[in-house]
Amino acid sequence: MDMSRHLRHFLAVAEEMHFGRAAELLGIAQPPLSQSIQRLERELGVELFDRSRRRIELTTAGRLLVDEATALLAREERLRTVMRKARDGELGTLRAGVPPDTPAVVLQSLLHRLAEEAPGLDVDLQELASAEQVRLLAAAQLDVGLLHHPVDAADLRFGPVVEVALGVVLPRTSPLARLREIAPADLAGHDLIAFPRATAPGWYDRILRTAREHGFTPARVRHAGNPEFLLGLVLAGHGVAFEQEAIARREPRVAWRPLTGTPLRRRVSAAWPRQGAHPAAPRFAAIAASILDEQEPAASPSSAGPVGARPWTVVYTPPEHR
Repeated sequence: MDMSRHLRHFLAVAEEMHFGRAAELLGIAQPPLSQSIQRLERELGVELFDRSRRRIELTTAGRLLVDEATALLAREERLRTVMRKARDGELGTLRAGVPPDTPAVVLQSLLHRLAEEAPGLDVDLQELASAEQVRLLAAAQLDVGLLHHPVDAADLRFGPVVEVALGVVLPRTSPLARLREIAPADLAGHDLIAFPRATAPGWYDRILRTAREHGFTPARVRHAGNPEFLLGLVLAGHGVAFEQEAIARREPRVAWRPLTGTPLRRRVSAAWPRQGAHPAAPRFAAIAASILDEQEPAASPSSAGPVGARPWTVVYTPPEHR
C-alpha cells in the first residue's frame, strides 16, 4: 500500500471537506479518491469521516490523523531532500588532496566556492604530492585529488585540464633578472631546484627532458619538498627553479621571468576513482579547473616587479629626506 499517496488524498479531503473539490484539486476523478480514502480507513481500522450527514465531517480519529499525516509527509519530504543532496554530493565529507605548491588564493577560492555551491558538504582538504594522492585514491582513502600530469593510472577519471605556464625563479640580484624573458640555455652553469622525483615522477622527468632539449642541463638537481624551502635555496644562490609565478610572489627578494617560447606548461586536473566515486568529485573538479584558469595570468615580466629592482626597495619604503 502506498501510504503516503493515501495520506495526501486524505489531507486534501480534510482541507476541502468535499470529495468533488478535493478530487479536482488532486487532478483525479472522484470515484478513485473515494476508494483511496476507504482503503486507508480499512488499513488503519477506523472511520476518518462521518458521512451520515449532508456535509461530511472529520471523526475523532480523522482529526488526530490530520496532524500525524502532516508531520509524516513533512518527514518524508525531508528524507527525500536529504537523500537527493547526498546523491548530488551536497552533503557528507569530501576527502580532497591538493599539491603542496597550490597557491593560497586558489585554496581560498576553492573552499569558498564549494561552500557556496554545497553548504552542507564538509571538505577535508589535505596537502599531498601527486604520487601520494594516486596511492590514496586507489586505496579508497581519498575521494578526489588535484594532480600534476602525466599520471599513469587507468582506474581514475579526470576532470578538465588546466595548463599553467612555468617560468624561472631566481634572486632579484642575479644578472639574469634584468632580462625580460629567459631561454633555458641562458641558465647553463646553474643548479636546478626541483621537487623530489618520487612526488610526481612523470612531471619531474618531463621537466628535465624539456630543459635538456632547450639547452639547459643542470650541473646538479637539488630537491625541495615545499615552496618555502625552494625559495630559501633560490635566495641562498643554490640554484634556480622552474615554477609558476604565484610561487615567486611569496618572496619579494626573488624574481620570476617567463621562459622564451613557454616550453614548460604544468598540466593540472582533478582525478577521482572510476568505481565508487564520491558524487561531489566532478563538482570539485569543475570548480578547481575554473579557479586555476582564472588565476593563470598572461606571461608578463612586469607582473614580477621592475626589472633589475633592488630587493630592499620592494620590502621597505625609502624614508623621506628631512
